[in-house]
Amino acid sequence: MADKKAQLIIEGAAPVELPILTGSVGPEVIDVRGLTSTGRFTFDPGFMSTASCESKITYIDGDKGILLHRGYPIEQLAEKSDYLETCYLLLNGELPNAEEKATFVSTVKNHTMVHEQLKTFFNGFRRDAHPMAVMCGVVGALSAFYHDSLDIKNPQHREISAIRLIAKMPTLAAMVYKYSMGQPMIYPRNDLSYAENFLHMMFNTPCEIKPISPVLAKAMDRIFVLHADHEQNASTSTVRLAGSSGANPFACIAAGIAALWGPAHGGANEAVLSMLDEIGDVSNIDKFIAKAKDKDDPFKLMGFGHRVYKNFDPRANVMKQTCDEVLAELGIQDPQLELAMKLDEIARNDPYFKERNLYPNVDFYSGIILKAIGIPTSMFTVIFALARTVGWISHWKEMLSSPYKIGRPRQLYTGYDQRDYPPLESRN
Repeated sequence: MADKKAQLIIEGAAPVELPILTGSVGPEVIDVRGLTSTGRFTFDPGFMSTASCESKITYIDGDKGILLHRGYPIEQLAEKSDYLETCYLLLNGELPNAEEKATFVSTVKNHTMVHEQLKTFFNGFRRDAHPMAVMCGVVGALSAFYHDSLDIKNPQHREISAIRLIAKMPTLAAMVYKYSMGQPMIYPRNDLSYAENFLHMMFNTPCEIKPISPVLAKAMDRIFVLHADHEQNASTSTVRLAGSSGANPFACIAAGIAALWGPAHGGANEAVLSMLDEIGDVSNIDKFIAKAKDKDDPFKLMGFGHRVYKNFDPRANVMKQTCDEVLAELGIQDPQLELAMKLDEIARNDPYFKERNLYPNVDFYSGIILKAIGIPTSMFTVIFALARTVGWISHWKEMLSSPYKIGRPRQLYTGYDQRDYPPLESRN
């Protein structure tokens, strides 16, 4: 709500009054829409100081290390909730009661299968294609298989599409992995939990069905919870922008996947493993720590610090606990994992990193956990997309349920002014 105003003084022009909007929590926001009448725009590359929308879903206070989903701290959700309950919360605004949760879980499980003909779609991709390339294609193609619920103005259609996406993403992700491995695709099992089902489809084969470790299933579910939503990040903003054009939900989520694919966004946990490969051995840590401290050296510690969180990532401590549980369960003796734990210990105690708040973030630990479970590095971002789908579709639904305009950023033009077209023979 606007309860006070800011005044913009422009030399040679009348002052412009701009409403100051106050949210339920967080900084005040200056509403600059009135600038349009003056023929002027704001200039904010990277949207560092621009609120692109109003939302009730997720709140982040980076200075204090706070992440809230519908008001609930992420630490409490990661410890006490599970992924499908968190999905319900993000989609509907409140935690479900027992009956509502049972109905929601049952509905999601009833949509886990994908159209059988979709399997042939995979044959158009090379076996060595990056899993995210395949994921972009198959998710976008869902609109060709489920076109009975694409009326974005129909609330029921929006709900059906949301359920379908949440339910089918684990199936599609596992299919992408199995295709890359040359193994038969495994059908989902509705008697398993969401995380158990995903691990079942990833690692079982028709000739050998192994029970799913409860510790690994819990870890997988927690990774899903911790990545479910993160406010107006690049991929979520992409989904909203695509959705503002009236695009169908499957196309919007495919656009989000494409944005997430970028190494500066969803590829961060993959970059952690690449960094560990570069370091190579525990004996090299001191050398690379020195490189990280050298401002003239291009080497960077991946998985440390965060653009939003200035003191600590509230998801990281939960993820570290999960990491410890997984490594203890599997009893893995992996030089790369030992290297990661040593790097974690040094960074947490070295004054250089402590003073600069270069703490291990959620990507650092999630990469280690996924590697320990047996998931290849190329699949890390696919799993991120799987988990983030509920955040994307929640923001998409929220936008469509209120009046909105197609996104149309403006620009500061610095090219040529109008000029005449010269004949070819007169050009130098």
